[in-house]
Amino acid sequence: MNNDENGVRQQDVGEIRQVRLDKLQGLTARGKNPFELLRYDRTATCSAVKADYDGFEGKEVALAGRLMSKRVMGKAAFGHIADFDGEMQIYFCRDDLGQEEYADVKKLDVGDIIGVRGKVFKTKTGEITVHAAEVTLLTKSLLPLPEKFHGLRDPELRYRQRYVDLIANPEVRAQFVKRSKIVSAIREFLEGEGFYEVETPVLHMLAGGANARPFITHHNTLDVDMYLRIALELHLKRCIVGGFEKVFEIGRVFRNEGMDPRHNPEFTLLELYQAYADCGDMMDITERLVKHCAEKVCGSLRLTYQEQEIDFGGNWERLPMKDAVLKYTGLDFDSTPLSELIAEANRRGKDRGVAIPADATWGKALAEVFDAFVEEQLHGPVFIIDYPVEISPLAKKKKDDPRLTERFELFVLGRELANAFGELNDPVDQRERFAAQMIARQHGDEEAQPYDEDFITALEYGMPPTGGMGMGVDRLVMFLTDSFSIRDVLLFPTMKPR
Repeated sequence: MNNDENGVRQQDVGEIRQVRLDKLQGLTARGKNPFELLRYDRTATCSAVKADYDGFEGKEVALAGRLMSKRVMGKAAFGHIADFDGEMQIYFCRDDLGQEEYADVKKLDVGDIIGVRGKVFKTKTGEITVHAAEVTLLTKSLLPLPEKFHGLRDPELRYRQRYVDLIANPEVRAQFVKRSKIVSAIREFLEGEGFYEVETPVLHMLAGGANARPFITHHNTLDVDMYLRIALELHLKRCIVGGFEKVFEIGRVFRNEGMDPRHNPEFTLLELYQAYADCGDMMDITERLVKHCAEKVCGSLRLTYQEQEIDFGGNWERLPMKDAVLKYTGLDFDSTPLSELIAEANRRGKDRGVAIPADATWGKALAEVFDAFVEEQLHGPVFIIDYPVEISPLAKKKKDDPRLTERFELFVLGRELANAFGELNDPVDQRERFAAQMIARQHGDEEAQPYDEDFITALEYGMPPTGGMGMGVDRLVMFLTDSFSIRDVLLFPTMKPR
């Protein structure tokens, strides 16, 4: 680190900024304002030079990057610059640069962005280095970077100032490179399966497609309230009605709900729909998609997440919800009277706030018992299938048990990763379920889905049997990058105002 900034953590940032502003003014007065430069002709990157030293040895290159360290030793100085994916040592010599240019080098600050032209060589210690013949200040940094050996570690500050986090912690930048590769792998897989990527509106007249509270905005010209979308579902199904047979979208959705390590008010959702497919097909494609991403990006189907092993290999278990409840709680929803089940669940869950109403339906009680006692125990990957109709307003009923629907959720380490349906395409049934949702809303359920008349109209034109699946991209990235919090995989997570 620059000798005059070794104590940067103790110094007042405002004082350091003023010193740097004075340096900038001095440069500008001499006709060297770095902010006037339009471009720099870079001929190589740091990683390329290091990867092929034999090819670059003795040759002149032009590199550009941020000055990350500098130490001056009289007539010579060493520094390191960092570009997107690498770092390079630079050797500055007064006799080669000339008196004036070397004086400017001595005034450079850690954080400045510079261009360096010079020949590639190795020092006596074997470090690949560029011997600077010309140095160009491309951007003057006015604020100091975090102290070299401690970096930016405060999570709150890292999330608020992600740009500094990316500079100070190269491993964070690598994390988001990995995220980009995961999203690319999703697209690669689905396009290989014959799916077409489409784009649907973010602003909706009705907040449908999921059970969630929406964000509300106002369109001035139309003088109507609108909603930021909470799901992609209903417009993608309209595409299926219109003749698309395989569609998907990777898009931002917005839910006006709480924030915790697994939830952010805006997040990235993948939804896909396939005509003439069922829930079984959706399980097959979901399993193959996750395996493809794990192998493509991580190179293995066996991963470690927060010190727990996940094995994405083999055939994933498919377990009906009521069987999962029986397996993990002993409560038998097939043969025990409902009143006894509710009483026992409330007794067991008293300490954790479980309070299932005595008049709860069979399906509602089953779902609440599953959420309270079973979900956290599912190591997985496991598909939980056969969801109750009460909590699945957009899924087809099962032929052999109208209490249940053609729906599954994929669980890994107790977390939901994907949600899928044998999509309801009966407009009469859909109308009845929307009506039931409206009654639920009138009784205080703020997450109940609205009555979408246009969607029913679309169904009345005819939608073929269709399978659909939604997956939280952020949660998949969390698993594949071993990230504890969703904020670690969002470049700019939502933060409480200071």
